[in-house]
Amino acid sequence: MDLSRRERDAYQFIRDFFARHGHAPLLSEIALGLGIHSKGTVHRYVRAIARAGLIELVPGRHRGMRLRGEASGRKTSLPLLGRIAAGQPIAAIPDQEEIDLSEFFMGPNRFVLKVQGDSMIDAGILDGDMVIVAQRPRADDGDIVVALLDNEEATLKYIHYNRDGSITLRPANAALRPITYAASRVCIQGIVVGQMRSYR
Repeated sequence: MDLSRRERDAYQFIRDFFARHGHAPLLSEIALGLGIHSKGTVHRYVRAIARAGLIELVPGRHRGMRLRGEASGRKTSLPLLGRIAAGQPIAAIPDQEEIDLSEFFMGPNRFVLKVQGDSMIDAGILDGDMVIVAQRPRADDGDIVVALLDNEEATLKYIHYNRDGSITLRPANAALRPITYAASRVCIQGIVVGQMRSYR
């Protein structure tokens, strides 16, 4: 890399930040991490790193920076080749846009669980699917949550709050019945924010 020592320090900070948080740092965060008071200096470092082909700058976007090449560990974007109808046929027209998969799935305090069972099939979540969960202790009524019951067993269900303070966990399967628990028995581990499925 044709970079100065401080530019290499900035690049390493950017890589570490991506690894920890799943998204790009702000210039102010890079400055703080490197002990630099001038964002202009950091901006010059970032431009040099981009010219070296190690990152890609995306104008007009908040945290508009992406790792490139081997630095990202693996390619996280796929080409968007158009739209395809699930009803009447339409043409799938190629364009130049790419979809950054990390923007869909990555983020701080997120984890993945492999689904076992068919209790959520009517929500399109099948046995063997992977769900991306944002870790948080609270959820809105109707969210799909990972709930820990009696500090022993985790389950994936819709959550509903009842007027008497109890909680109902509802499956998305007509063959199964919802179950109501005292709120003290239910500990929310996170909410489902994404889903993955492979057909190969």
